[in-house]
Amino acid sequence: MKAKLLFFLVVLLSILIFTQSSFCKEPYKIGAIFSVTGAASFLGEPEKNTVLMLVEQINKAGGIKGHPIEVIVEDSKSDETQAVLAAKKLIEKDKVLAIIGPSTTGESMAIIPIVTEAKVPMISCAAGASITLPVKERYWIFKTPQYDTSAVEAIYTYMKKKGIKKVGIITISTAFGDSGRKALLELAPKFGIQVVADERYGPKDTDMTAQLAKIKASGAEAVINWSVGPGQVIVTKNWYDLKMGIPLYQSHGWGSKRNIELAGKAAEGVIAPLGRIVVWDKLPDTHPQKPILKKYVTDYMARYKSEPGTFGGHAYDALMMVVEALKNVGPDRKKIRDYIETKIKKWPGTGGIFNMSPEDHCGLDMTSFEMVIVKNGDWEILK
Repeated sequence: MKAKLLFFLVVLLSILIFTQSSFCKEPYKIGAIFSVTGAASFLGEPEKNTVLMLVEQINKAGGIKGHPIEVIVEDSKSDETQAVLAAKKLIEKDKVLAIIGPSTTGESMAIIPIVTEAKVPMISCAAGASITLPVKERYWIFKTPQYDTSAVEAIYTYMKKKGIKKVGIITISTAFGDSGRKALLELAPKFGIQVVADERYGPKDTDMTAQLAKIKASGAEAVINWSVGPGQVIVTKNWYDLKMGIPLYQSHGWGSKRNIELAGKAAEGVIAPLGRIVVWDKLPDTHPQKPILKKYVTDYMARYKSEPGTFGGHAYDALMMVVEALKNVGPDRKKIRDYIETKIKKWPGTGGIFNMSPEDHCGLDMTSFEMVIVKNGDWEILK
C-alpha cells in the first residue's frame, strides 16, 4: 500500500510540475482596442468575442513556446478620445507588445501618433485607406480589412460588366465615408463611369429619402451607399420604399448578417463586395481560405450562437498575425513589426490571402472580394 501511495504521489507531483512549467513563463501581453459598446458595437462585439475565443484555444494548446498570451481588451465606447486613453494605458501601464484594433477608421487615425511615437506595432481592424497610407508615415501601422479603393474597384468592375455607366453615390460624413467617397469619385473615370449625383448624410440621420430621391431624379443607373452601421440599413429601407428601380450597392461594411435581419425584405437584391467569410460554405474545398474560415466560423457559432461576420474576421487576422510573429521572433516590438511587414506572404486569413510588404501594409487587393447579393435572407455569390 505504501508503495502504491508513493507511486501515486510521484505521478501527481509530476503532473503538477508539468502544469506549472507550462504556465510559469511570463505571458506575452497584447493590447486590443474595440468598440465593444457605443455606436460601433456591431463591430467591436464580434471582435472582442473572437479574440477571447482564440486566446483560450491558443493557451489550451500550450501558448507560444510555454508563454501564455494575454490579450488586454479595452472598450473605446466607439469614441476617439476613449481610444486614445486606452492606447496610452496599454502602452504605458500594461507594456503590451502590440495593439490590435481599433474598430473604426476615426479611432484608428486618432491613436496613430501615439503608437508611432511609442514604436508599438498596431494592426487596425478598420478599413480607411488613410490608416496605412502613405506607408512611409505609417511605419508601425498595419490593417486587416481590405482597402476601400479595392472595394470600389470591385464594384466598378462588376458595374462595367453589367453596362452601368451612370451612378449616384450617397456617403456618410465620417472618416470611413470620406475615404470611400474620395475613392468613388477618383476611380469612376478609370472605369468609364460618371457620378451623376453625390449626396451625403450624418451619422445620426434617420431618414435619407430626400437624398435618394435626388439620385433617382439624376438619371443614375445604380446607387452606391458608403457607410457602416445603422446608416446602411436606413438607406436600404428608404431605397426599397422609394421603389427606385435601380440596384443598390453597399460598401464592404455591409458584411454582417445583422444588416439583413434589420433591413428585412428591403435587403433582397442588395449587392456588395464582401470577404469570403460570409460565403465560406459556398467555396470549393480546394480554396486556400476554406479550412480557416470553416473552423473559425463553426467554432464561433458553437460558442456564441451567432455568426462572426466580416468584422470578427478582421480581429482574427490581426491577432493571428501577431501570434505568428511571436512564435518566430519572440517578444520584441520592432521584430514583430518587421516580421509582419516582410514575412506575411501568401498568408491565408479570413479577409483574403495577405501579402504584406514595405510598400503595402494591408496586403489585400480587389481579388480578396466576392461580389455578393442578398437572396432569400442569405448571401449568394454573383457570377
